[in-house]
Amino acid sequence: MSNGFHNLPAGLSGWVESIAGGNITRLERHVARREAWVVDVTASDGTVFEGFLRLDRNPVADSSVSLRREALICEALMNTDIPVPQLHGWNEELHAALFSRDSGCADVDKLDDKAQQRAVMEDFIRIIARLHLLDIDALGLDNILGARPQTPRDCALADLDALLHQYRRFLSSYTSPLLSYGVQWLQRFAPDSVSRLSLVQGDTGPVNFMFVDDRVSVIVDWEWGHWGDPMEDLGNICVREFWNPSGGLEGLFQLYEEESGLPYRQASAQYYRVQQNIRGAIPTHAVCAHPPEGQSLAWYLCYRYVSDRATCEGIADAMGIEIGRPDMPGPVEESDPLLNFAVRSIVDDVLPRMEEGFAASRILDVARLTRCAERRIRFGRAVDTIECEEIAELLGVKVADLSSSLSALDQAIAAQQLDDEPLLQYLARRAYREEWLNAPVVELYPDRRWSSLD
Repeated sequence: MSNGFHNLPAGLSGWVESIAGGNITRLERHVARREAWVVDVTASDGTVFEGFLRLDRNPVADSSVSLRREALICEALMNTDIPVPQLHGWNEELHAALFSRDSGCADVDKLDDKAQQRAVMEDFIRIIARLHLLDIDALGLDNILGARPQTPRDCALADLDALLHQYRRFLSSYTSPLLSYGVQWLQRFAPDSVSRLSLVQGDTGPVNFMFVDDRVSVIVDWEWGHWGDPMEDLGNICVREFWNPSGGLEGLFQLYEEESGLPYRQASAQYYRVQQNIRGAIPTHAVCAHPPEGQSLAWYLCYRYVSDRATCEGIADAMGIEIGRPDMPGPVEESDPLLNFAVRSIVDDVLPRMEEGFAASRILDVARLTRCAERRIRFGRAVDTIECEEIAELLGVKVADLSSSLSALDQAIAAQQLDDEPLLQYLARRAYREEWLNAPVVELYPDRRWSSLD
């Protein structure tokens, strides 16, 4: 076996070999936010099975987002014209799925050929249009996806409500005015009409599909899949194109309307791109507060700070509110020589000697986290002072420290005591400052901006 070290649960490698019919000859940790492994299994006749092993070490019972859901959705869609990874096996005991490994490329955002990029995106839009027209009664997914939404409001909020229930314990002891306001905003402005009920992927768009030449070969990552408003997936595409710029969105949603016969509603797309951000922010904030084993904290911090800023911008765009980037604190002489030395040692002495891709990515993450800690030492006190002053101005009362100020603001949001415009303008300034303060992790996805909507 060419994997070197691995820490797969006992019995998992044997299960893979029994499914694929041979011996594992390659096992490499895939560099991704969630745990996955590239695996080759060689049979006695020399043929090689190329697989992609997904693993959920800490499954959450009754979660609306799960690897199990992804596996069973793919299994159902294998009988349709929607290209999905072939599911070779699902292990209920170990919560592991063995998929086929597609030979295509996922980096549509990195294509230099803009004509090819556009062709791939148009092919992807046509597939999403077909997905939304599938007969949901024929899919046999009600047992895994649960009850179908009965109203437009249910379509917009059912999945969010399930997520709030799942994370209720975390949220009860966690203070985030932006999350509080974002959830409240989604409840206040839920769309009042839906053209039809469809299977939606829930996290669809660039990099969550693979392509060969100018055609999509497979759509991946179905763990958010559920019954919903087709416009939700268009909002999701906005979000993923934000993270993975792929030539913009101009004309793509008109193409969707032509291919599906379903009306495109810009206001719904604006709503659902915020909804996607809030749905993603809740578990992301939870991971950042309590990092689990095997996850990349640097990546999650990047998602948190960039997404929080993008959420403010998305709400502002939907409401026609002007927001602005504030001035940042000036240079500070204070620094930490130990942290600076640690970063130099990692980048100059350790990283150049790392050969294995996953390990190299992790040690680079450590360098980013260390640089963030050093920036917080230099600028954190000045930023906290600004936050306290701005919250005091917003509330009309000064509170002792930042933690107490944020709690007081959270309570005012819950009681709906503040007007949208000044509140959103403050939340945006806070998000811009946090993104700037944590620049070393934000560098993973620099200068991300929403593409304009038709």
